[in-house]
Amino acid sequence: MSEQQTAQQLISQLNNQELSSRELVQQCLDRITSVDDSVKAFLEVNSESALQQADAIDQKRSAGESVGPLTGIPIAIKDNICVEGWKTSCSSKMLENFTSVYDAHVIENLKSAGAVLIGRVNLDEFAMGSSCENSAFQKTANPWNTDCAPGGSSGGSAAAVAAGMVPLSIGSDTGGSIRQPAAFCGVVGMKPTYGRVSRYGLVAFASSLDQIGPFAKNVSDAALLLESLWGHDRRDSTSVDIPAPSLVNQIDQPLAGLKVGIVSEHYSDGLDDEVHQAIQSAKETYQAQGAEIHEVELPHAKCGVAAYYIIAPSEASSNLSRYDGIHYGHRASSEEKMSLEDLYERSRGEGFGPEVKRRIMLGAYALSSGYYDAYYLKALKVRRLIAEDYQKAFEKVDVILSPTSPSPAFKLGELVDDPLQMYLNDIYTIGANLAGIPGISIPAGLSSQGLPIGIQLLAPVYEEEKLLRAARMYEKEHEHSLAVPSL
Repeated sequence: MSEQQTAQQLISQLNNQELSSRELVQQCLDRITSVDDSVKAFLEVNSESALQQADAIDQKRSAGESVGPLTGIPIAIKDNICVEGWKTSCSSKMLENFTSVYDAHVIENLKSAGAVLIGRVNLDEFAMGSSCENSAFQKTANPWNTDCAPGGSSGGSAAAVAAGMVPLSIGSDTGGSIRQPAAFCGVVGMKPTYGRVSRYGLVAFASSLDQIGPFAKNVSDAALLLESLWGHDRRDSTSVDIPAPSLVNQIDQPLAGLKVGIVSEHYSDGLDDEVHQAIQSAKETYQAQGAEIHEVELPHAKCGVAAYYIIAPSEASSNLSRYDGIHYGHRASSEEKMSLEDLYERSRGEGFGPEVKRRIMLGAYALSSGYYDAYYLKALKVRRLIAEDYQKAFEKVDVILSPTSPSPAFKLGELVDDPLQMYLNDIYTIGANLAGIPGISIPAGLSSQGLPIGIQLLAPVYEEEKLLRAARMYEKEHEHSLAVPSL
């Protein structure tokens, strides 16, 4: 597998029997062996299982049996998504020894589509972070510059695709955790509308914000993977039961009369000049294709980070309360007799890392008696205002164009001791999660330091087809998605 080959090109070779699934899987395994020592994207590579899956697929093809849309394609799975028989640790000591007894809904769908599940990839512990440095087991590096962060929390998913170890991967996005690492690593990452993809089998961080989505080398591959991920699931009460459009067949159809929105509030102090230039270039690209550029207002966007970092930690503190050393998860060991309270305290103290503890404490405080109305309830009201801002903006435009991140990738360790600056990396992505709308990050070239720059497009709820077609319009005019790091 060439590092530039897309999933669709590989599928064509597989269907034409120019390549066997075993050969493709072995090429991915060889690539992982070659480069992952420096990237550290994978927590576990299931080589034997992947080759067995590939052999079964090759037999089906040889027998002339019908195959799914992803048959034979290796995919990496973020380690907070349950796969039966695999460890699902969420990169936390709390779940270090947990083995899943069932498949997440998206895993069921991937298996039905014929995908080869090759291994689980690193993340910030319990998906809480923007740099993939909060993992309890290893720090993932950016394939473009291994001194830099790959973004987070889905840093392992983005790095695995960027480094050519797999053609596709999946991650989860709570406040930008797919789009920001996609921008840092120079790949495509998409967060669908909340409820489009089932959260059944996704270990919960913030239940009203979490959403699973695809990573790919280009927009067409992201559309292909998303078609296999989404669909109604009765086991998830937030899963929407509406028809899913065909994405791949429409992806190359330009949008006539496209109206692109620009938000002036996005271009203030703190935005890197080269990222700003990438947005200006994208505006010109769309105008050259006949699109209209309109200024729109998101007056409450400035409150997004504050609202998010009350709502998300509040939901996290509730979701993570189950990990107490009694029900399941890490249990502290001691030769001495401990009270139940001591057991809780020691188990949680040993099992959770510093960032997770920080967010649990923030959330517990916001939900506590006397502060609920002042913090959590107020944040929910701000969330509603932010959603209304997007609704009003989309009455004037089809999509909104913005930066994905304020800057290209920062150095590993640079922001570890500055949580506020780390949190501000999500300033452009948080709004989509609070409003529940779909968003995508696409490559927009390299900085003067040779690091990828990403631009973000947002669309109204359930308008994934429009979003992907708009993203493809930009991508077709550039070759940014063909760039690969020289590891």
